[in-house]
Order: sequence, then structure tokens, then C-alpha cells
Amino acid sequence: MEGRNHSVVSEFVLWGLAHSKNIQDLLFMVFLMLYLLITSGNIVTMMLITTDHQLHSPMYFLLANLSFVDMWLSSVTTPKMITDFLRENKTISFAGCMSQIFFAHFIAAGEMVLLVAMAYDRYVAICKPLHYFTIMNLKRCTGLVLTSWTIGFVHAMSHLVVIVQLPFCGPKEIDSFFCDMPLVIKLACMDSHDLDILMNANCGVVAVICFILLLISYTYILLTVSRSSKDGASKALSTCTAHIAVVLLFFVPCIFIYVWPLNIIWLDKFLAVFYSVFTPLLNPAIYTLRNKEMKNAMKRFINYHLGPKGYI
Repeated sequence: MEGRNHSVVSEFVLWGLAHSKNIQDLLFMVFLMLYLLITSGNIVTMMLITTDHQLHSPMYFLLANLSFVDMWLSSVTTPKMITDFLRENKTISFAGCMSQIFFAHFIAAGEMVLLVAMAYDRYVAICKPLHYFTIMNLKRCTGLVLTSWTIGFVHAMSHLVVIVQLPFCGPKEIDSFFCDMPLVIKLACMDSHDLDILMNANCGVVAVICFILLLISYTYILLTVSRSSKDGASKALSTCTAHIAVVLLFFVPCIFIYVWPLNIIWLDKFLAVFYSVFTPLLNPAIYTLRNKEMKNAMKRFINYHLGPKGYI
């Protein structure tokens, strides 16, 4: 066995979310509608920010990037899950499995860093308002976005180069709807305990550092807001509440899957569905429904394109 590629498994079998045909048909309709809402909601958010000049500011530049990331985060696993509801043999090729692991961690780690960048943006806007546009210029915003993608890529590659070399010789069943890294590691023909700890630590470095930076940023913001005028504090608190809600929706499931795993199959499936489907669905809703400028931009867009001719 020395010096040879131990991988003889060419595909994996995904057990999915349910075994009953009736339940699978119901889940197909539910998740198809949710995925259409995710893609349309995030596309609308990006389109509004791109076309409406009143939204050309650092905060909305980062929000547009978050919508782009959310759309792809869901697209890594959800389309495969939806089509598998209609298939009797729910298989995924070895290459497809490795691709899911890579892109899931690439996009998720990138989103964590992007959320830190958004918290930094709010910190500068609220704590250093006179220097906001000087600090958060286009070059700085672009650099923050590129940094998030770079960290995500490095994080994902650090997983992929290890997992792709593991000896897979059977079994090949994964009790999930996608190739979840901890479950794939358990299929390796070796003692994976130490590797499991190493991978969890790797995820923990990104997740915990980002979470601590977010806590520090929002603590400073809330302390500053508490000393501000009533009107200014109300607006800032409303914006920060939306940001904090998004952070909790994304980080809590990720932490309990990859950093501090509970190893409860049904709960892991629920948390995986939550961060890959419901978080990308709720993000545009949270930012749009709680944001007056986004709602006004939507009204302007509807009036311009669908209203009476000449009415803007």
C-alpha cells in the first residue's frame, strides 16, 4: 500500500433528509420554492444596489457582496439536494464530493470575513463619522472584499489538500444531503480521530477569530450608540440589530457543526440546512425589510420600471 493512492471509491451515496417518498416529494416543492426565493431575493438586492445611485455607499457595496456570497453558498448544496428528492439513487462522484467540500468552506469562510468587514464599516460609520468616507473609500472596501475571498480560498484549500489524499476504500454512505467534511473524514480507511480534531481546529481558527472581532466591533458600537442622541442612536441601533441577527444566524450553526460538533445526526442536518438555505434566504429579507433606504430604492425601481410612463 505504500506510495499508492488508497482511494478506490469513485462515488458516495447521500442518504438525504428523508426516506419516505411522500415526504421527499413535499420537501422537493418546499426547497425548490425556497431556492427560487434565495436566488431572486439576493439578485434583487444586488440589482437595486448596483442601479440605484443613492445606494452607492460603502455599506451597500459590502451588502451587495454579501448577497452574492449568500446566493453561491446556497447553490453549492441546495440544487443537488433538490434533484436528489426525485432520484432513487442519490449518488455523487468523488470529484463532485470534493468540490462541495471545497466550495462550501471557501464561501462560508469568505462570508465570515465579509461579516467582519461589514462590522468594521458600521464601527467607522458610528464611532468615527467625520472620517467615514475617507477611511471606507472604494480602495479600502475592495481590499476588504478581496481579503475575504483570499482567506476563504486558503481555508478551503487547507482542507482539500488533506481530504483528497485520504484512503477511501468503503463504506461510502453519507448520512446527509451533501458531502459534509466531518462525515466524509469518518469514511476514510484509517483512524480519523486526530484528523477530525485538526480539521475542527482549522475551522475554529477562522470562526472564533471572526466571532471575537465581531463581538469587539459591536460592543464598541453599542457603547457609542448609548452615548449618542436619541434619533441617531435609534437609527444606528436598528442597523446594528440587523447585522447582529445575520451574524448569529450564520455563526451559530457553523460553530456547532465544525468547531464544537454535537454529533447528533438529525441536529447536524437541521443546522446544515439552516446555514445553507435559511440564512441566505433571511439575509436579504432582514436587510431589506428593516432598511428604509432599501425599501425606498425598491419603490423607486418599481415606479420607474412598472409605473405610469413618465412617473418616477
